[in-house]
Amino acid sequence: MIRTVISVIALSCAATFVAAQDLVLTSPIDCSLGDDCYIQQYVDHTKGKGVSDFRCSTLSYQRHKGTDFALRTLNQMRKGVNVLASADGTVKSVRSGVEDIIYSARNADAVRGRECGNGIVISHQNGWETQYCHMKSGSLKVRRGQKVRAGTVLGEIGLSGRTQFPHIHLSVRKNGKVIDPFDPDGKITCGVPDKKGMWKNPLPYRAGGILYVGFSDEIPTYKDVKSGRAAQTQLPSNAPAIVIFGFGFGAQKGDQMRLVLKGPTGTMLDKTIEVEKNQAQLFKAVGKRLSVERWPNGKYSGTVSLIRNGRVINTERTTISVQ
Repeated sequence: MIRTVISVIALSCAATFVAAQDLVLTSPIDCSLGDDCYIQQYVDHTKGKGVSDFRCSTLSYQRHKGTDFALRTLNQMRKGVNVLASADGTVKSVRSGVEDIIYSARNADAVRGRECGNGIVISHQNGWETQYCHMKSGSLKVRRGQKVRAGTVLGEIGLSGRTQFPHIHLSVRKNGKVIDPFDPDGKITCGVPDKKGMWKNPLPYRAGGILYVGFSDEIPTYKDVKSGRAAQTQLPSNAPAIVIFGFGFGAQKGDQMRLVLKGPTGTMLDKTIEVEKNQAQLFKAVGKRLSVERWPNGKYSGTVSLIRNGRVINTERTTISVQ
């Protein structure tokens, strides 16, 4: 019996020692996840067709090898959001000089071979590496061979390389093999996922949601919605229309976006629009044209919800003053 107990203790200590050698990560983006930033995509776990993140949902794309920590709008990127080292290590390589542009078929040749854009690779102990892609041109603050600590500012979120939205793509590798930091052993249990993974503090998972809600006097362009320029802060009482729009992510075919517009006299619009296909990002808008001389002065509210299988998974609200 004594020998058995000693053996169990020895095995327990060995397991703890091995676990201590694993890489522990902190968030690579200086923002509040779920508020002013979010995770757009995770590592793809499928071997063939289709996609699957570590929760067996669709927040990924085929052969995606990292985690995308994204900003809600381009305006946030322009103001500057820091990229942080996720763990102690040594800068292995640095690439800069790639322009911040929205990737398209027209400029594909300009980023061929530089899809990561401006980026940094950091070496850690025991064969671990982290890679940071799509950083802002001219923002990188570290050099090759420099030692960094977790939380060291590496640069800023950008739009360089093969990307269509501002984010930092974090890849984690062990001896060259891609590791999903949310599911490091690769054994997906959809109903009961690893709550912590490799993260020092668990990061929230959102299966899709509304990034922001805004008012306008016309249906905005998708370009203006993504940039953050579409939302107006006040409308005149003779505005040609009052439009409420919602910008969301992670939508699946069959999801619904419900948009509700209320004014001083009550509900003006309540419309539900079905999503026709899986979409990494999307926006929907509804509005009412001015049919009288002026809109009633006062406060107007807009509420936008993303609904999946009859259940609201996220709701965002905003208000505007009409004078």
